[in-house]
Amino acid sequence: MTIAPPTETTHDLLDVAALIRAASADDHKAAESRGFVTRLMKGELSLDDYTRYLAQYAYIYEALESRTRTADDPEIFTAELDRFVSIESDLVALGAADWRETHPALPATQAYADHLRSISDDDVLYLAHHYTRYLGDLSGGQAIAALVARHYGATPEQLSFYRFEGIAPVPFKRTYREGINGLALAPEQVDALIAEVRASFRFNSALFDALAA
Repeated sequence: MTIAPPTETTHDLLDVAALIRAASADDHKAAESRGFVTRLMKGELSLDDYTRYLAQYAYIYEALESRTRTADDPEIFTAELDRFVSIESDLVALGAADWRETHPALPATQAYADHLRSISDDDVLYLAHHYTRYLGDLSGGQAIAALVARHYGATPEQLSFYRFEGIAPVPFKRTYREGINGLALAPEQVDALIAEVRASFRFNSALFDALAA
């Protein structure tokens, strides 16, 4: 499934970004209220626990960013958003340079990463995970960075994951959502996009549950 070139009327018909937010709100809330995440954000865990969390996301972003870019990609698929290199740098700073050996992918992580690779050639399904991950990093991710620094003494060198050089989060997120609305998505593509965004939150919930086990 590919995204067609924009038409003059497509983005006048639907606010797709708003539809995504509304349709996935319950799934989003369910993911962010998982016990592991709430305990981590309340300062009830440790920097080692944050390291475990980050190592699992290294596998996720490695899979997400393994997709081959093409000249036909939407502008919102910009390489400026890539996080895997920053995550690896943070893991080194956290004393986990050997993260692949010390923090192997949990089954929930592997399932998430495998799914990302399986849908990487489908622009609409890939967009769902691109949207969920990167806009999440530019939103709640900024709060995560502040809380991990406050509760566990994480240094700037351990939190580069959340720094997007050259990107101002608020205007960028607005431009990103406008970019989604400007795509020529057919109704069935909008339905598929929303369903996959909801699935992405369920993958995250499963990972958080695995980290809490």
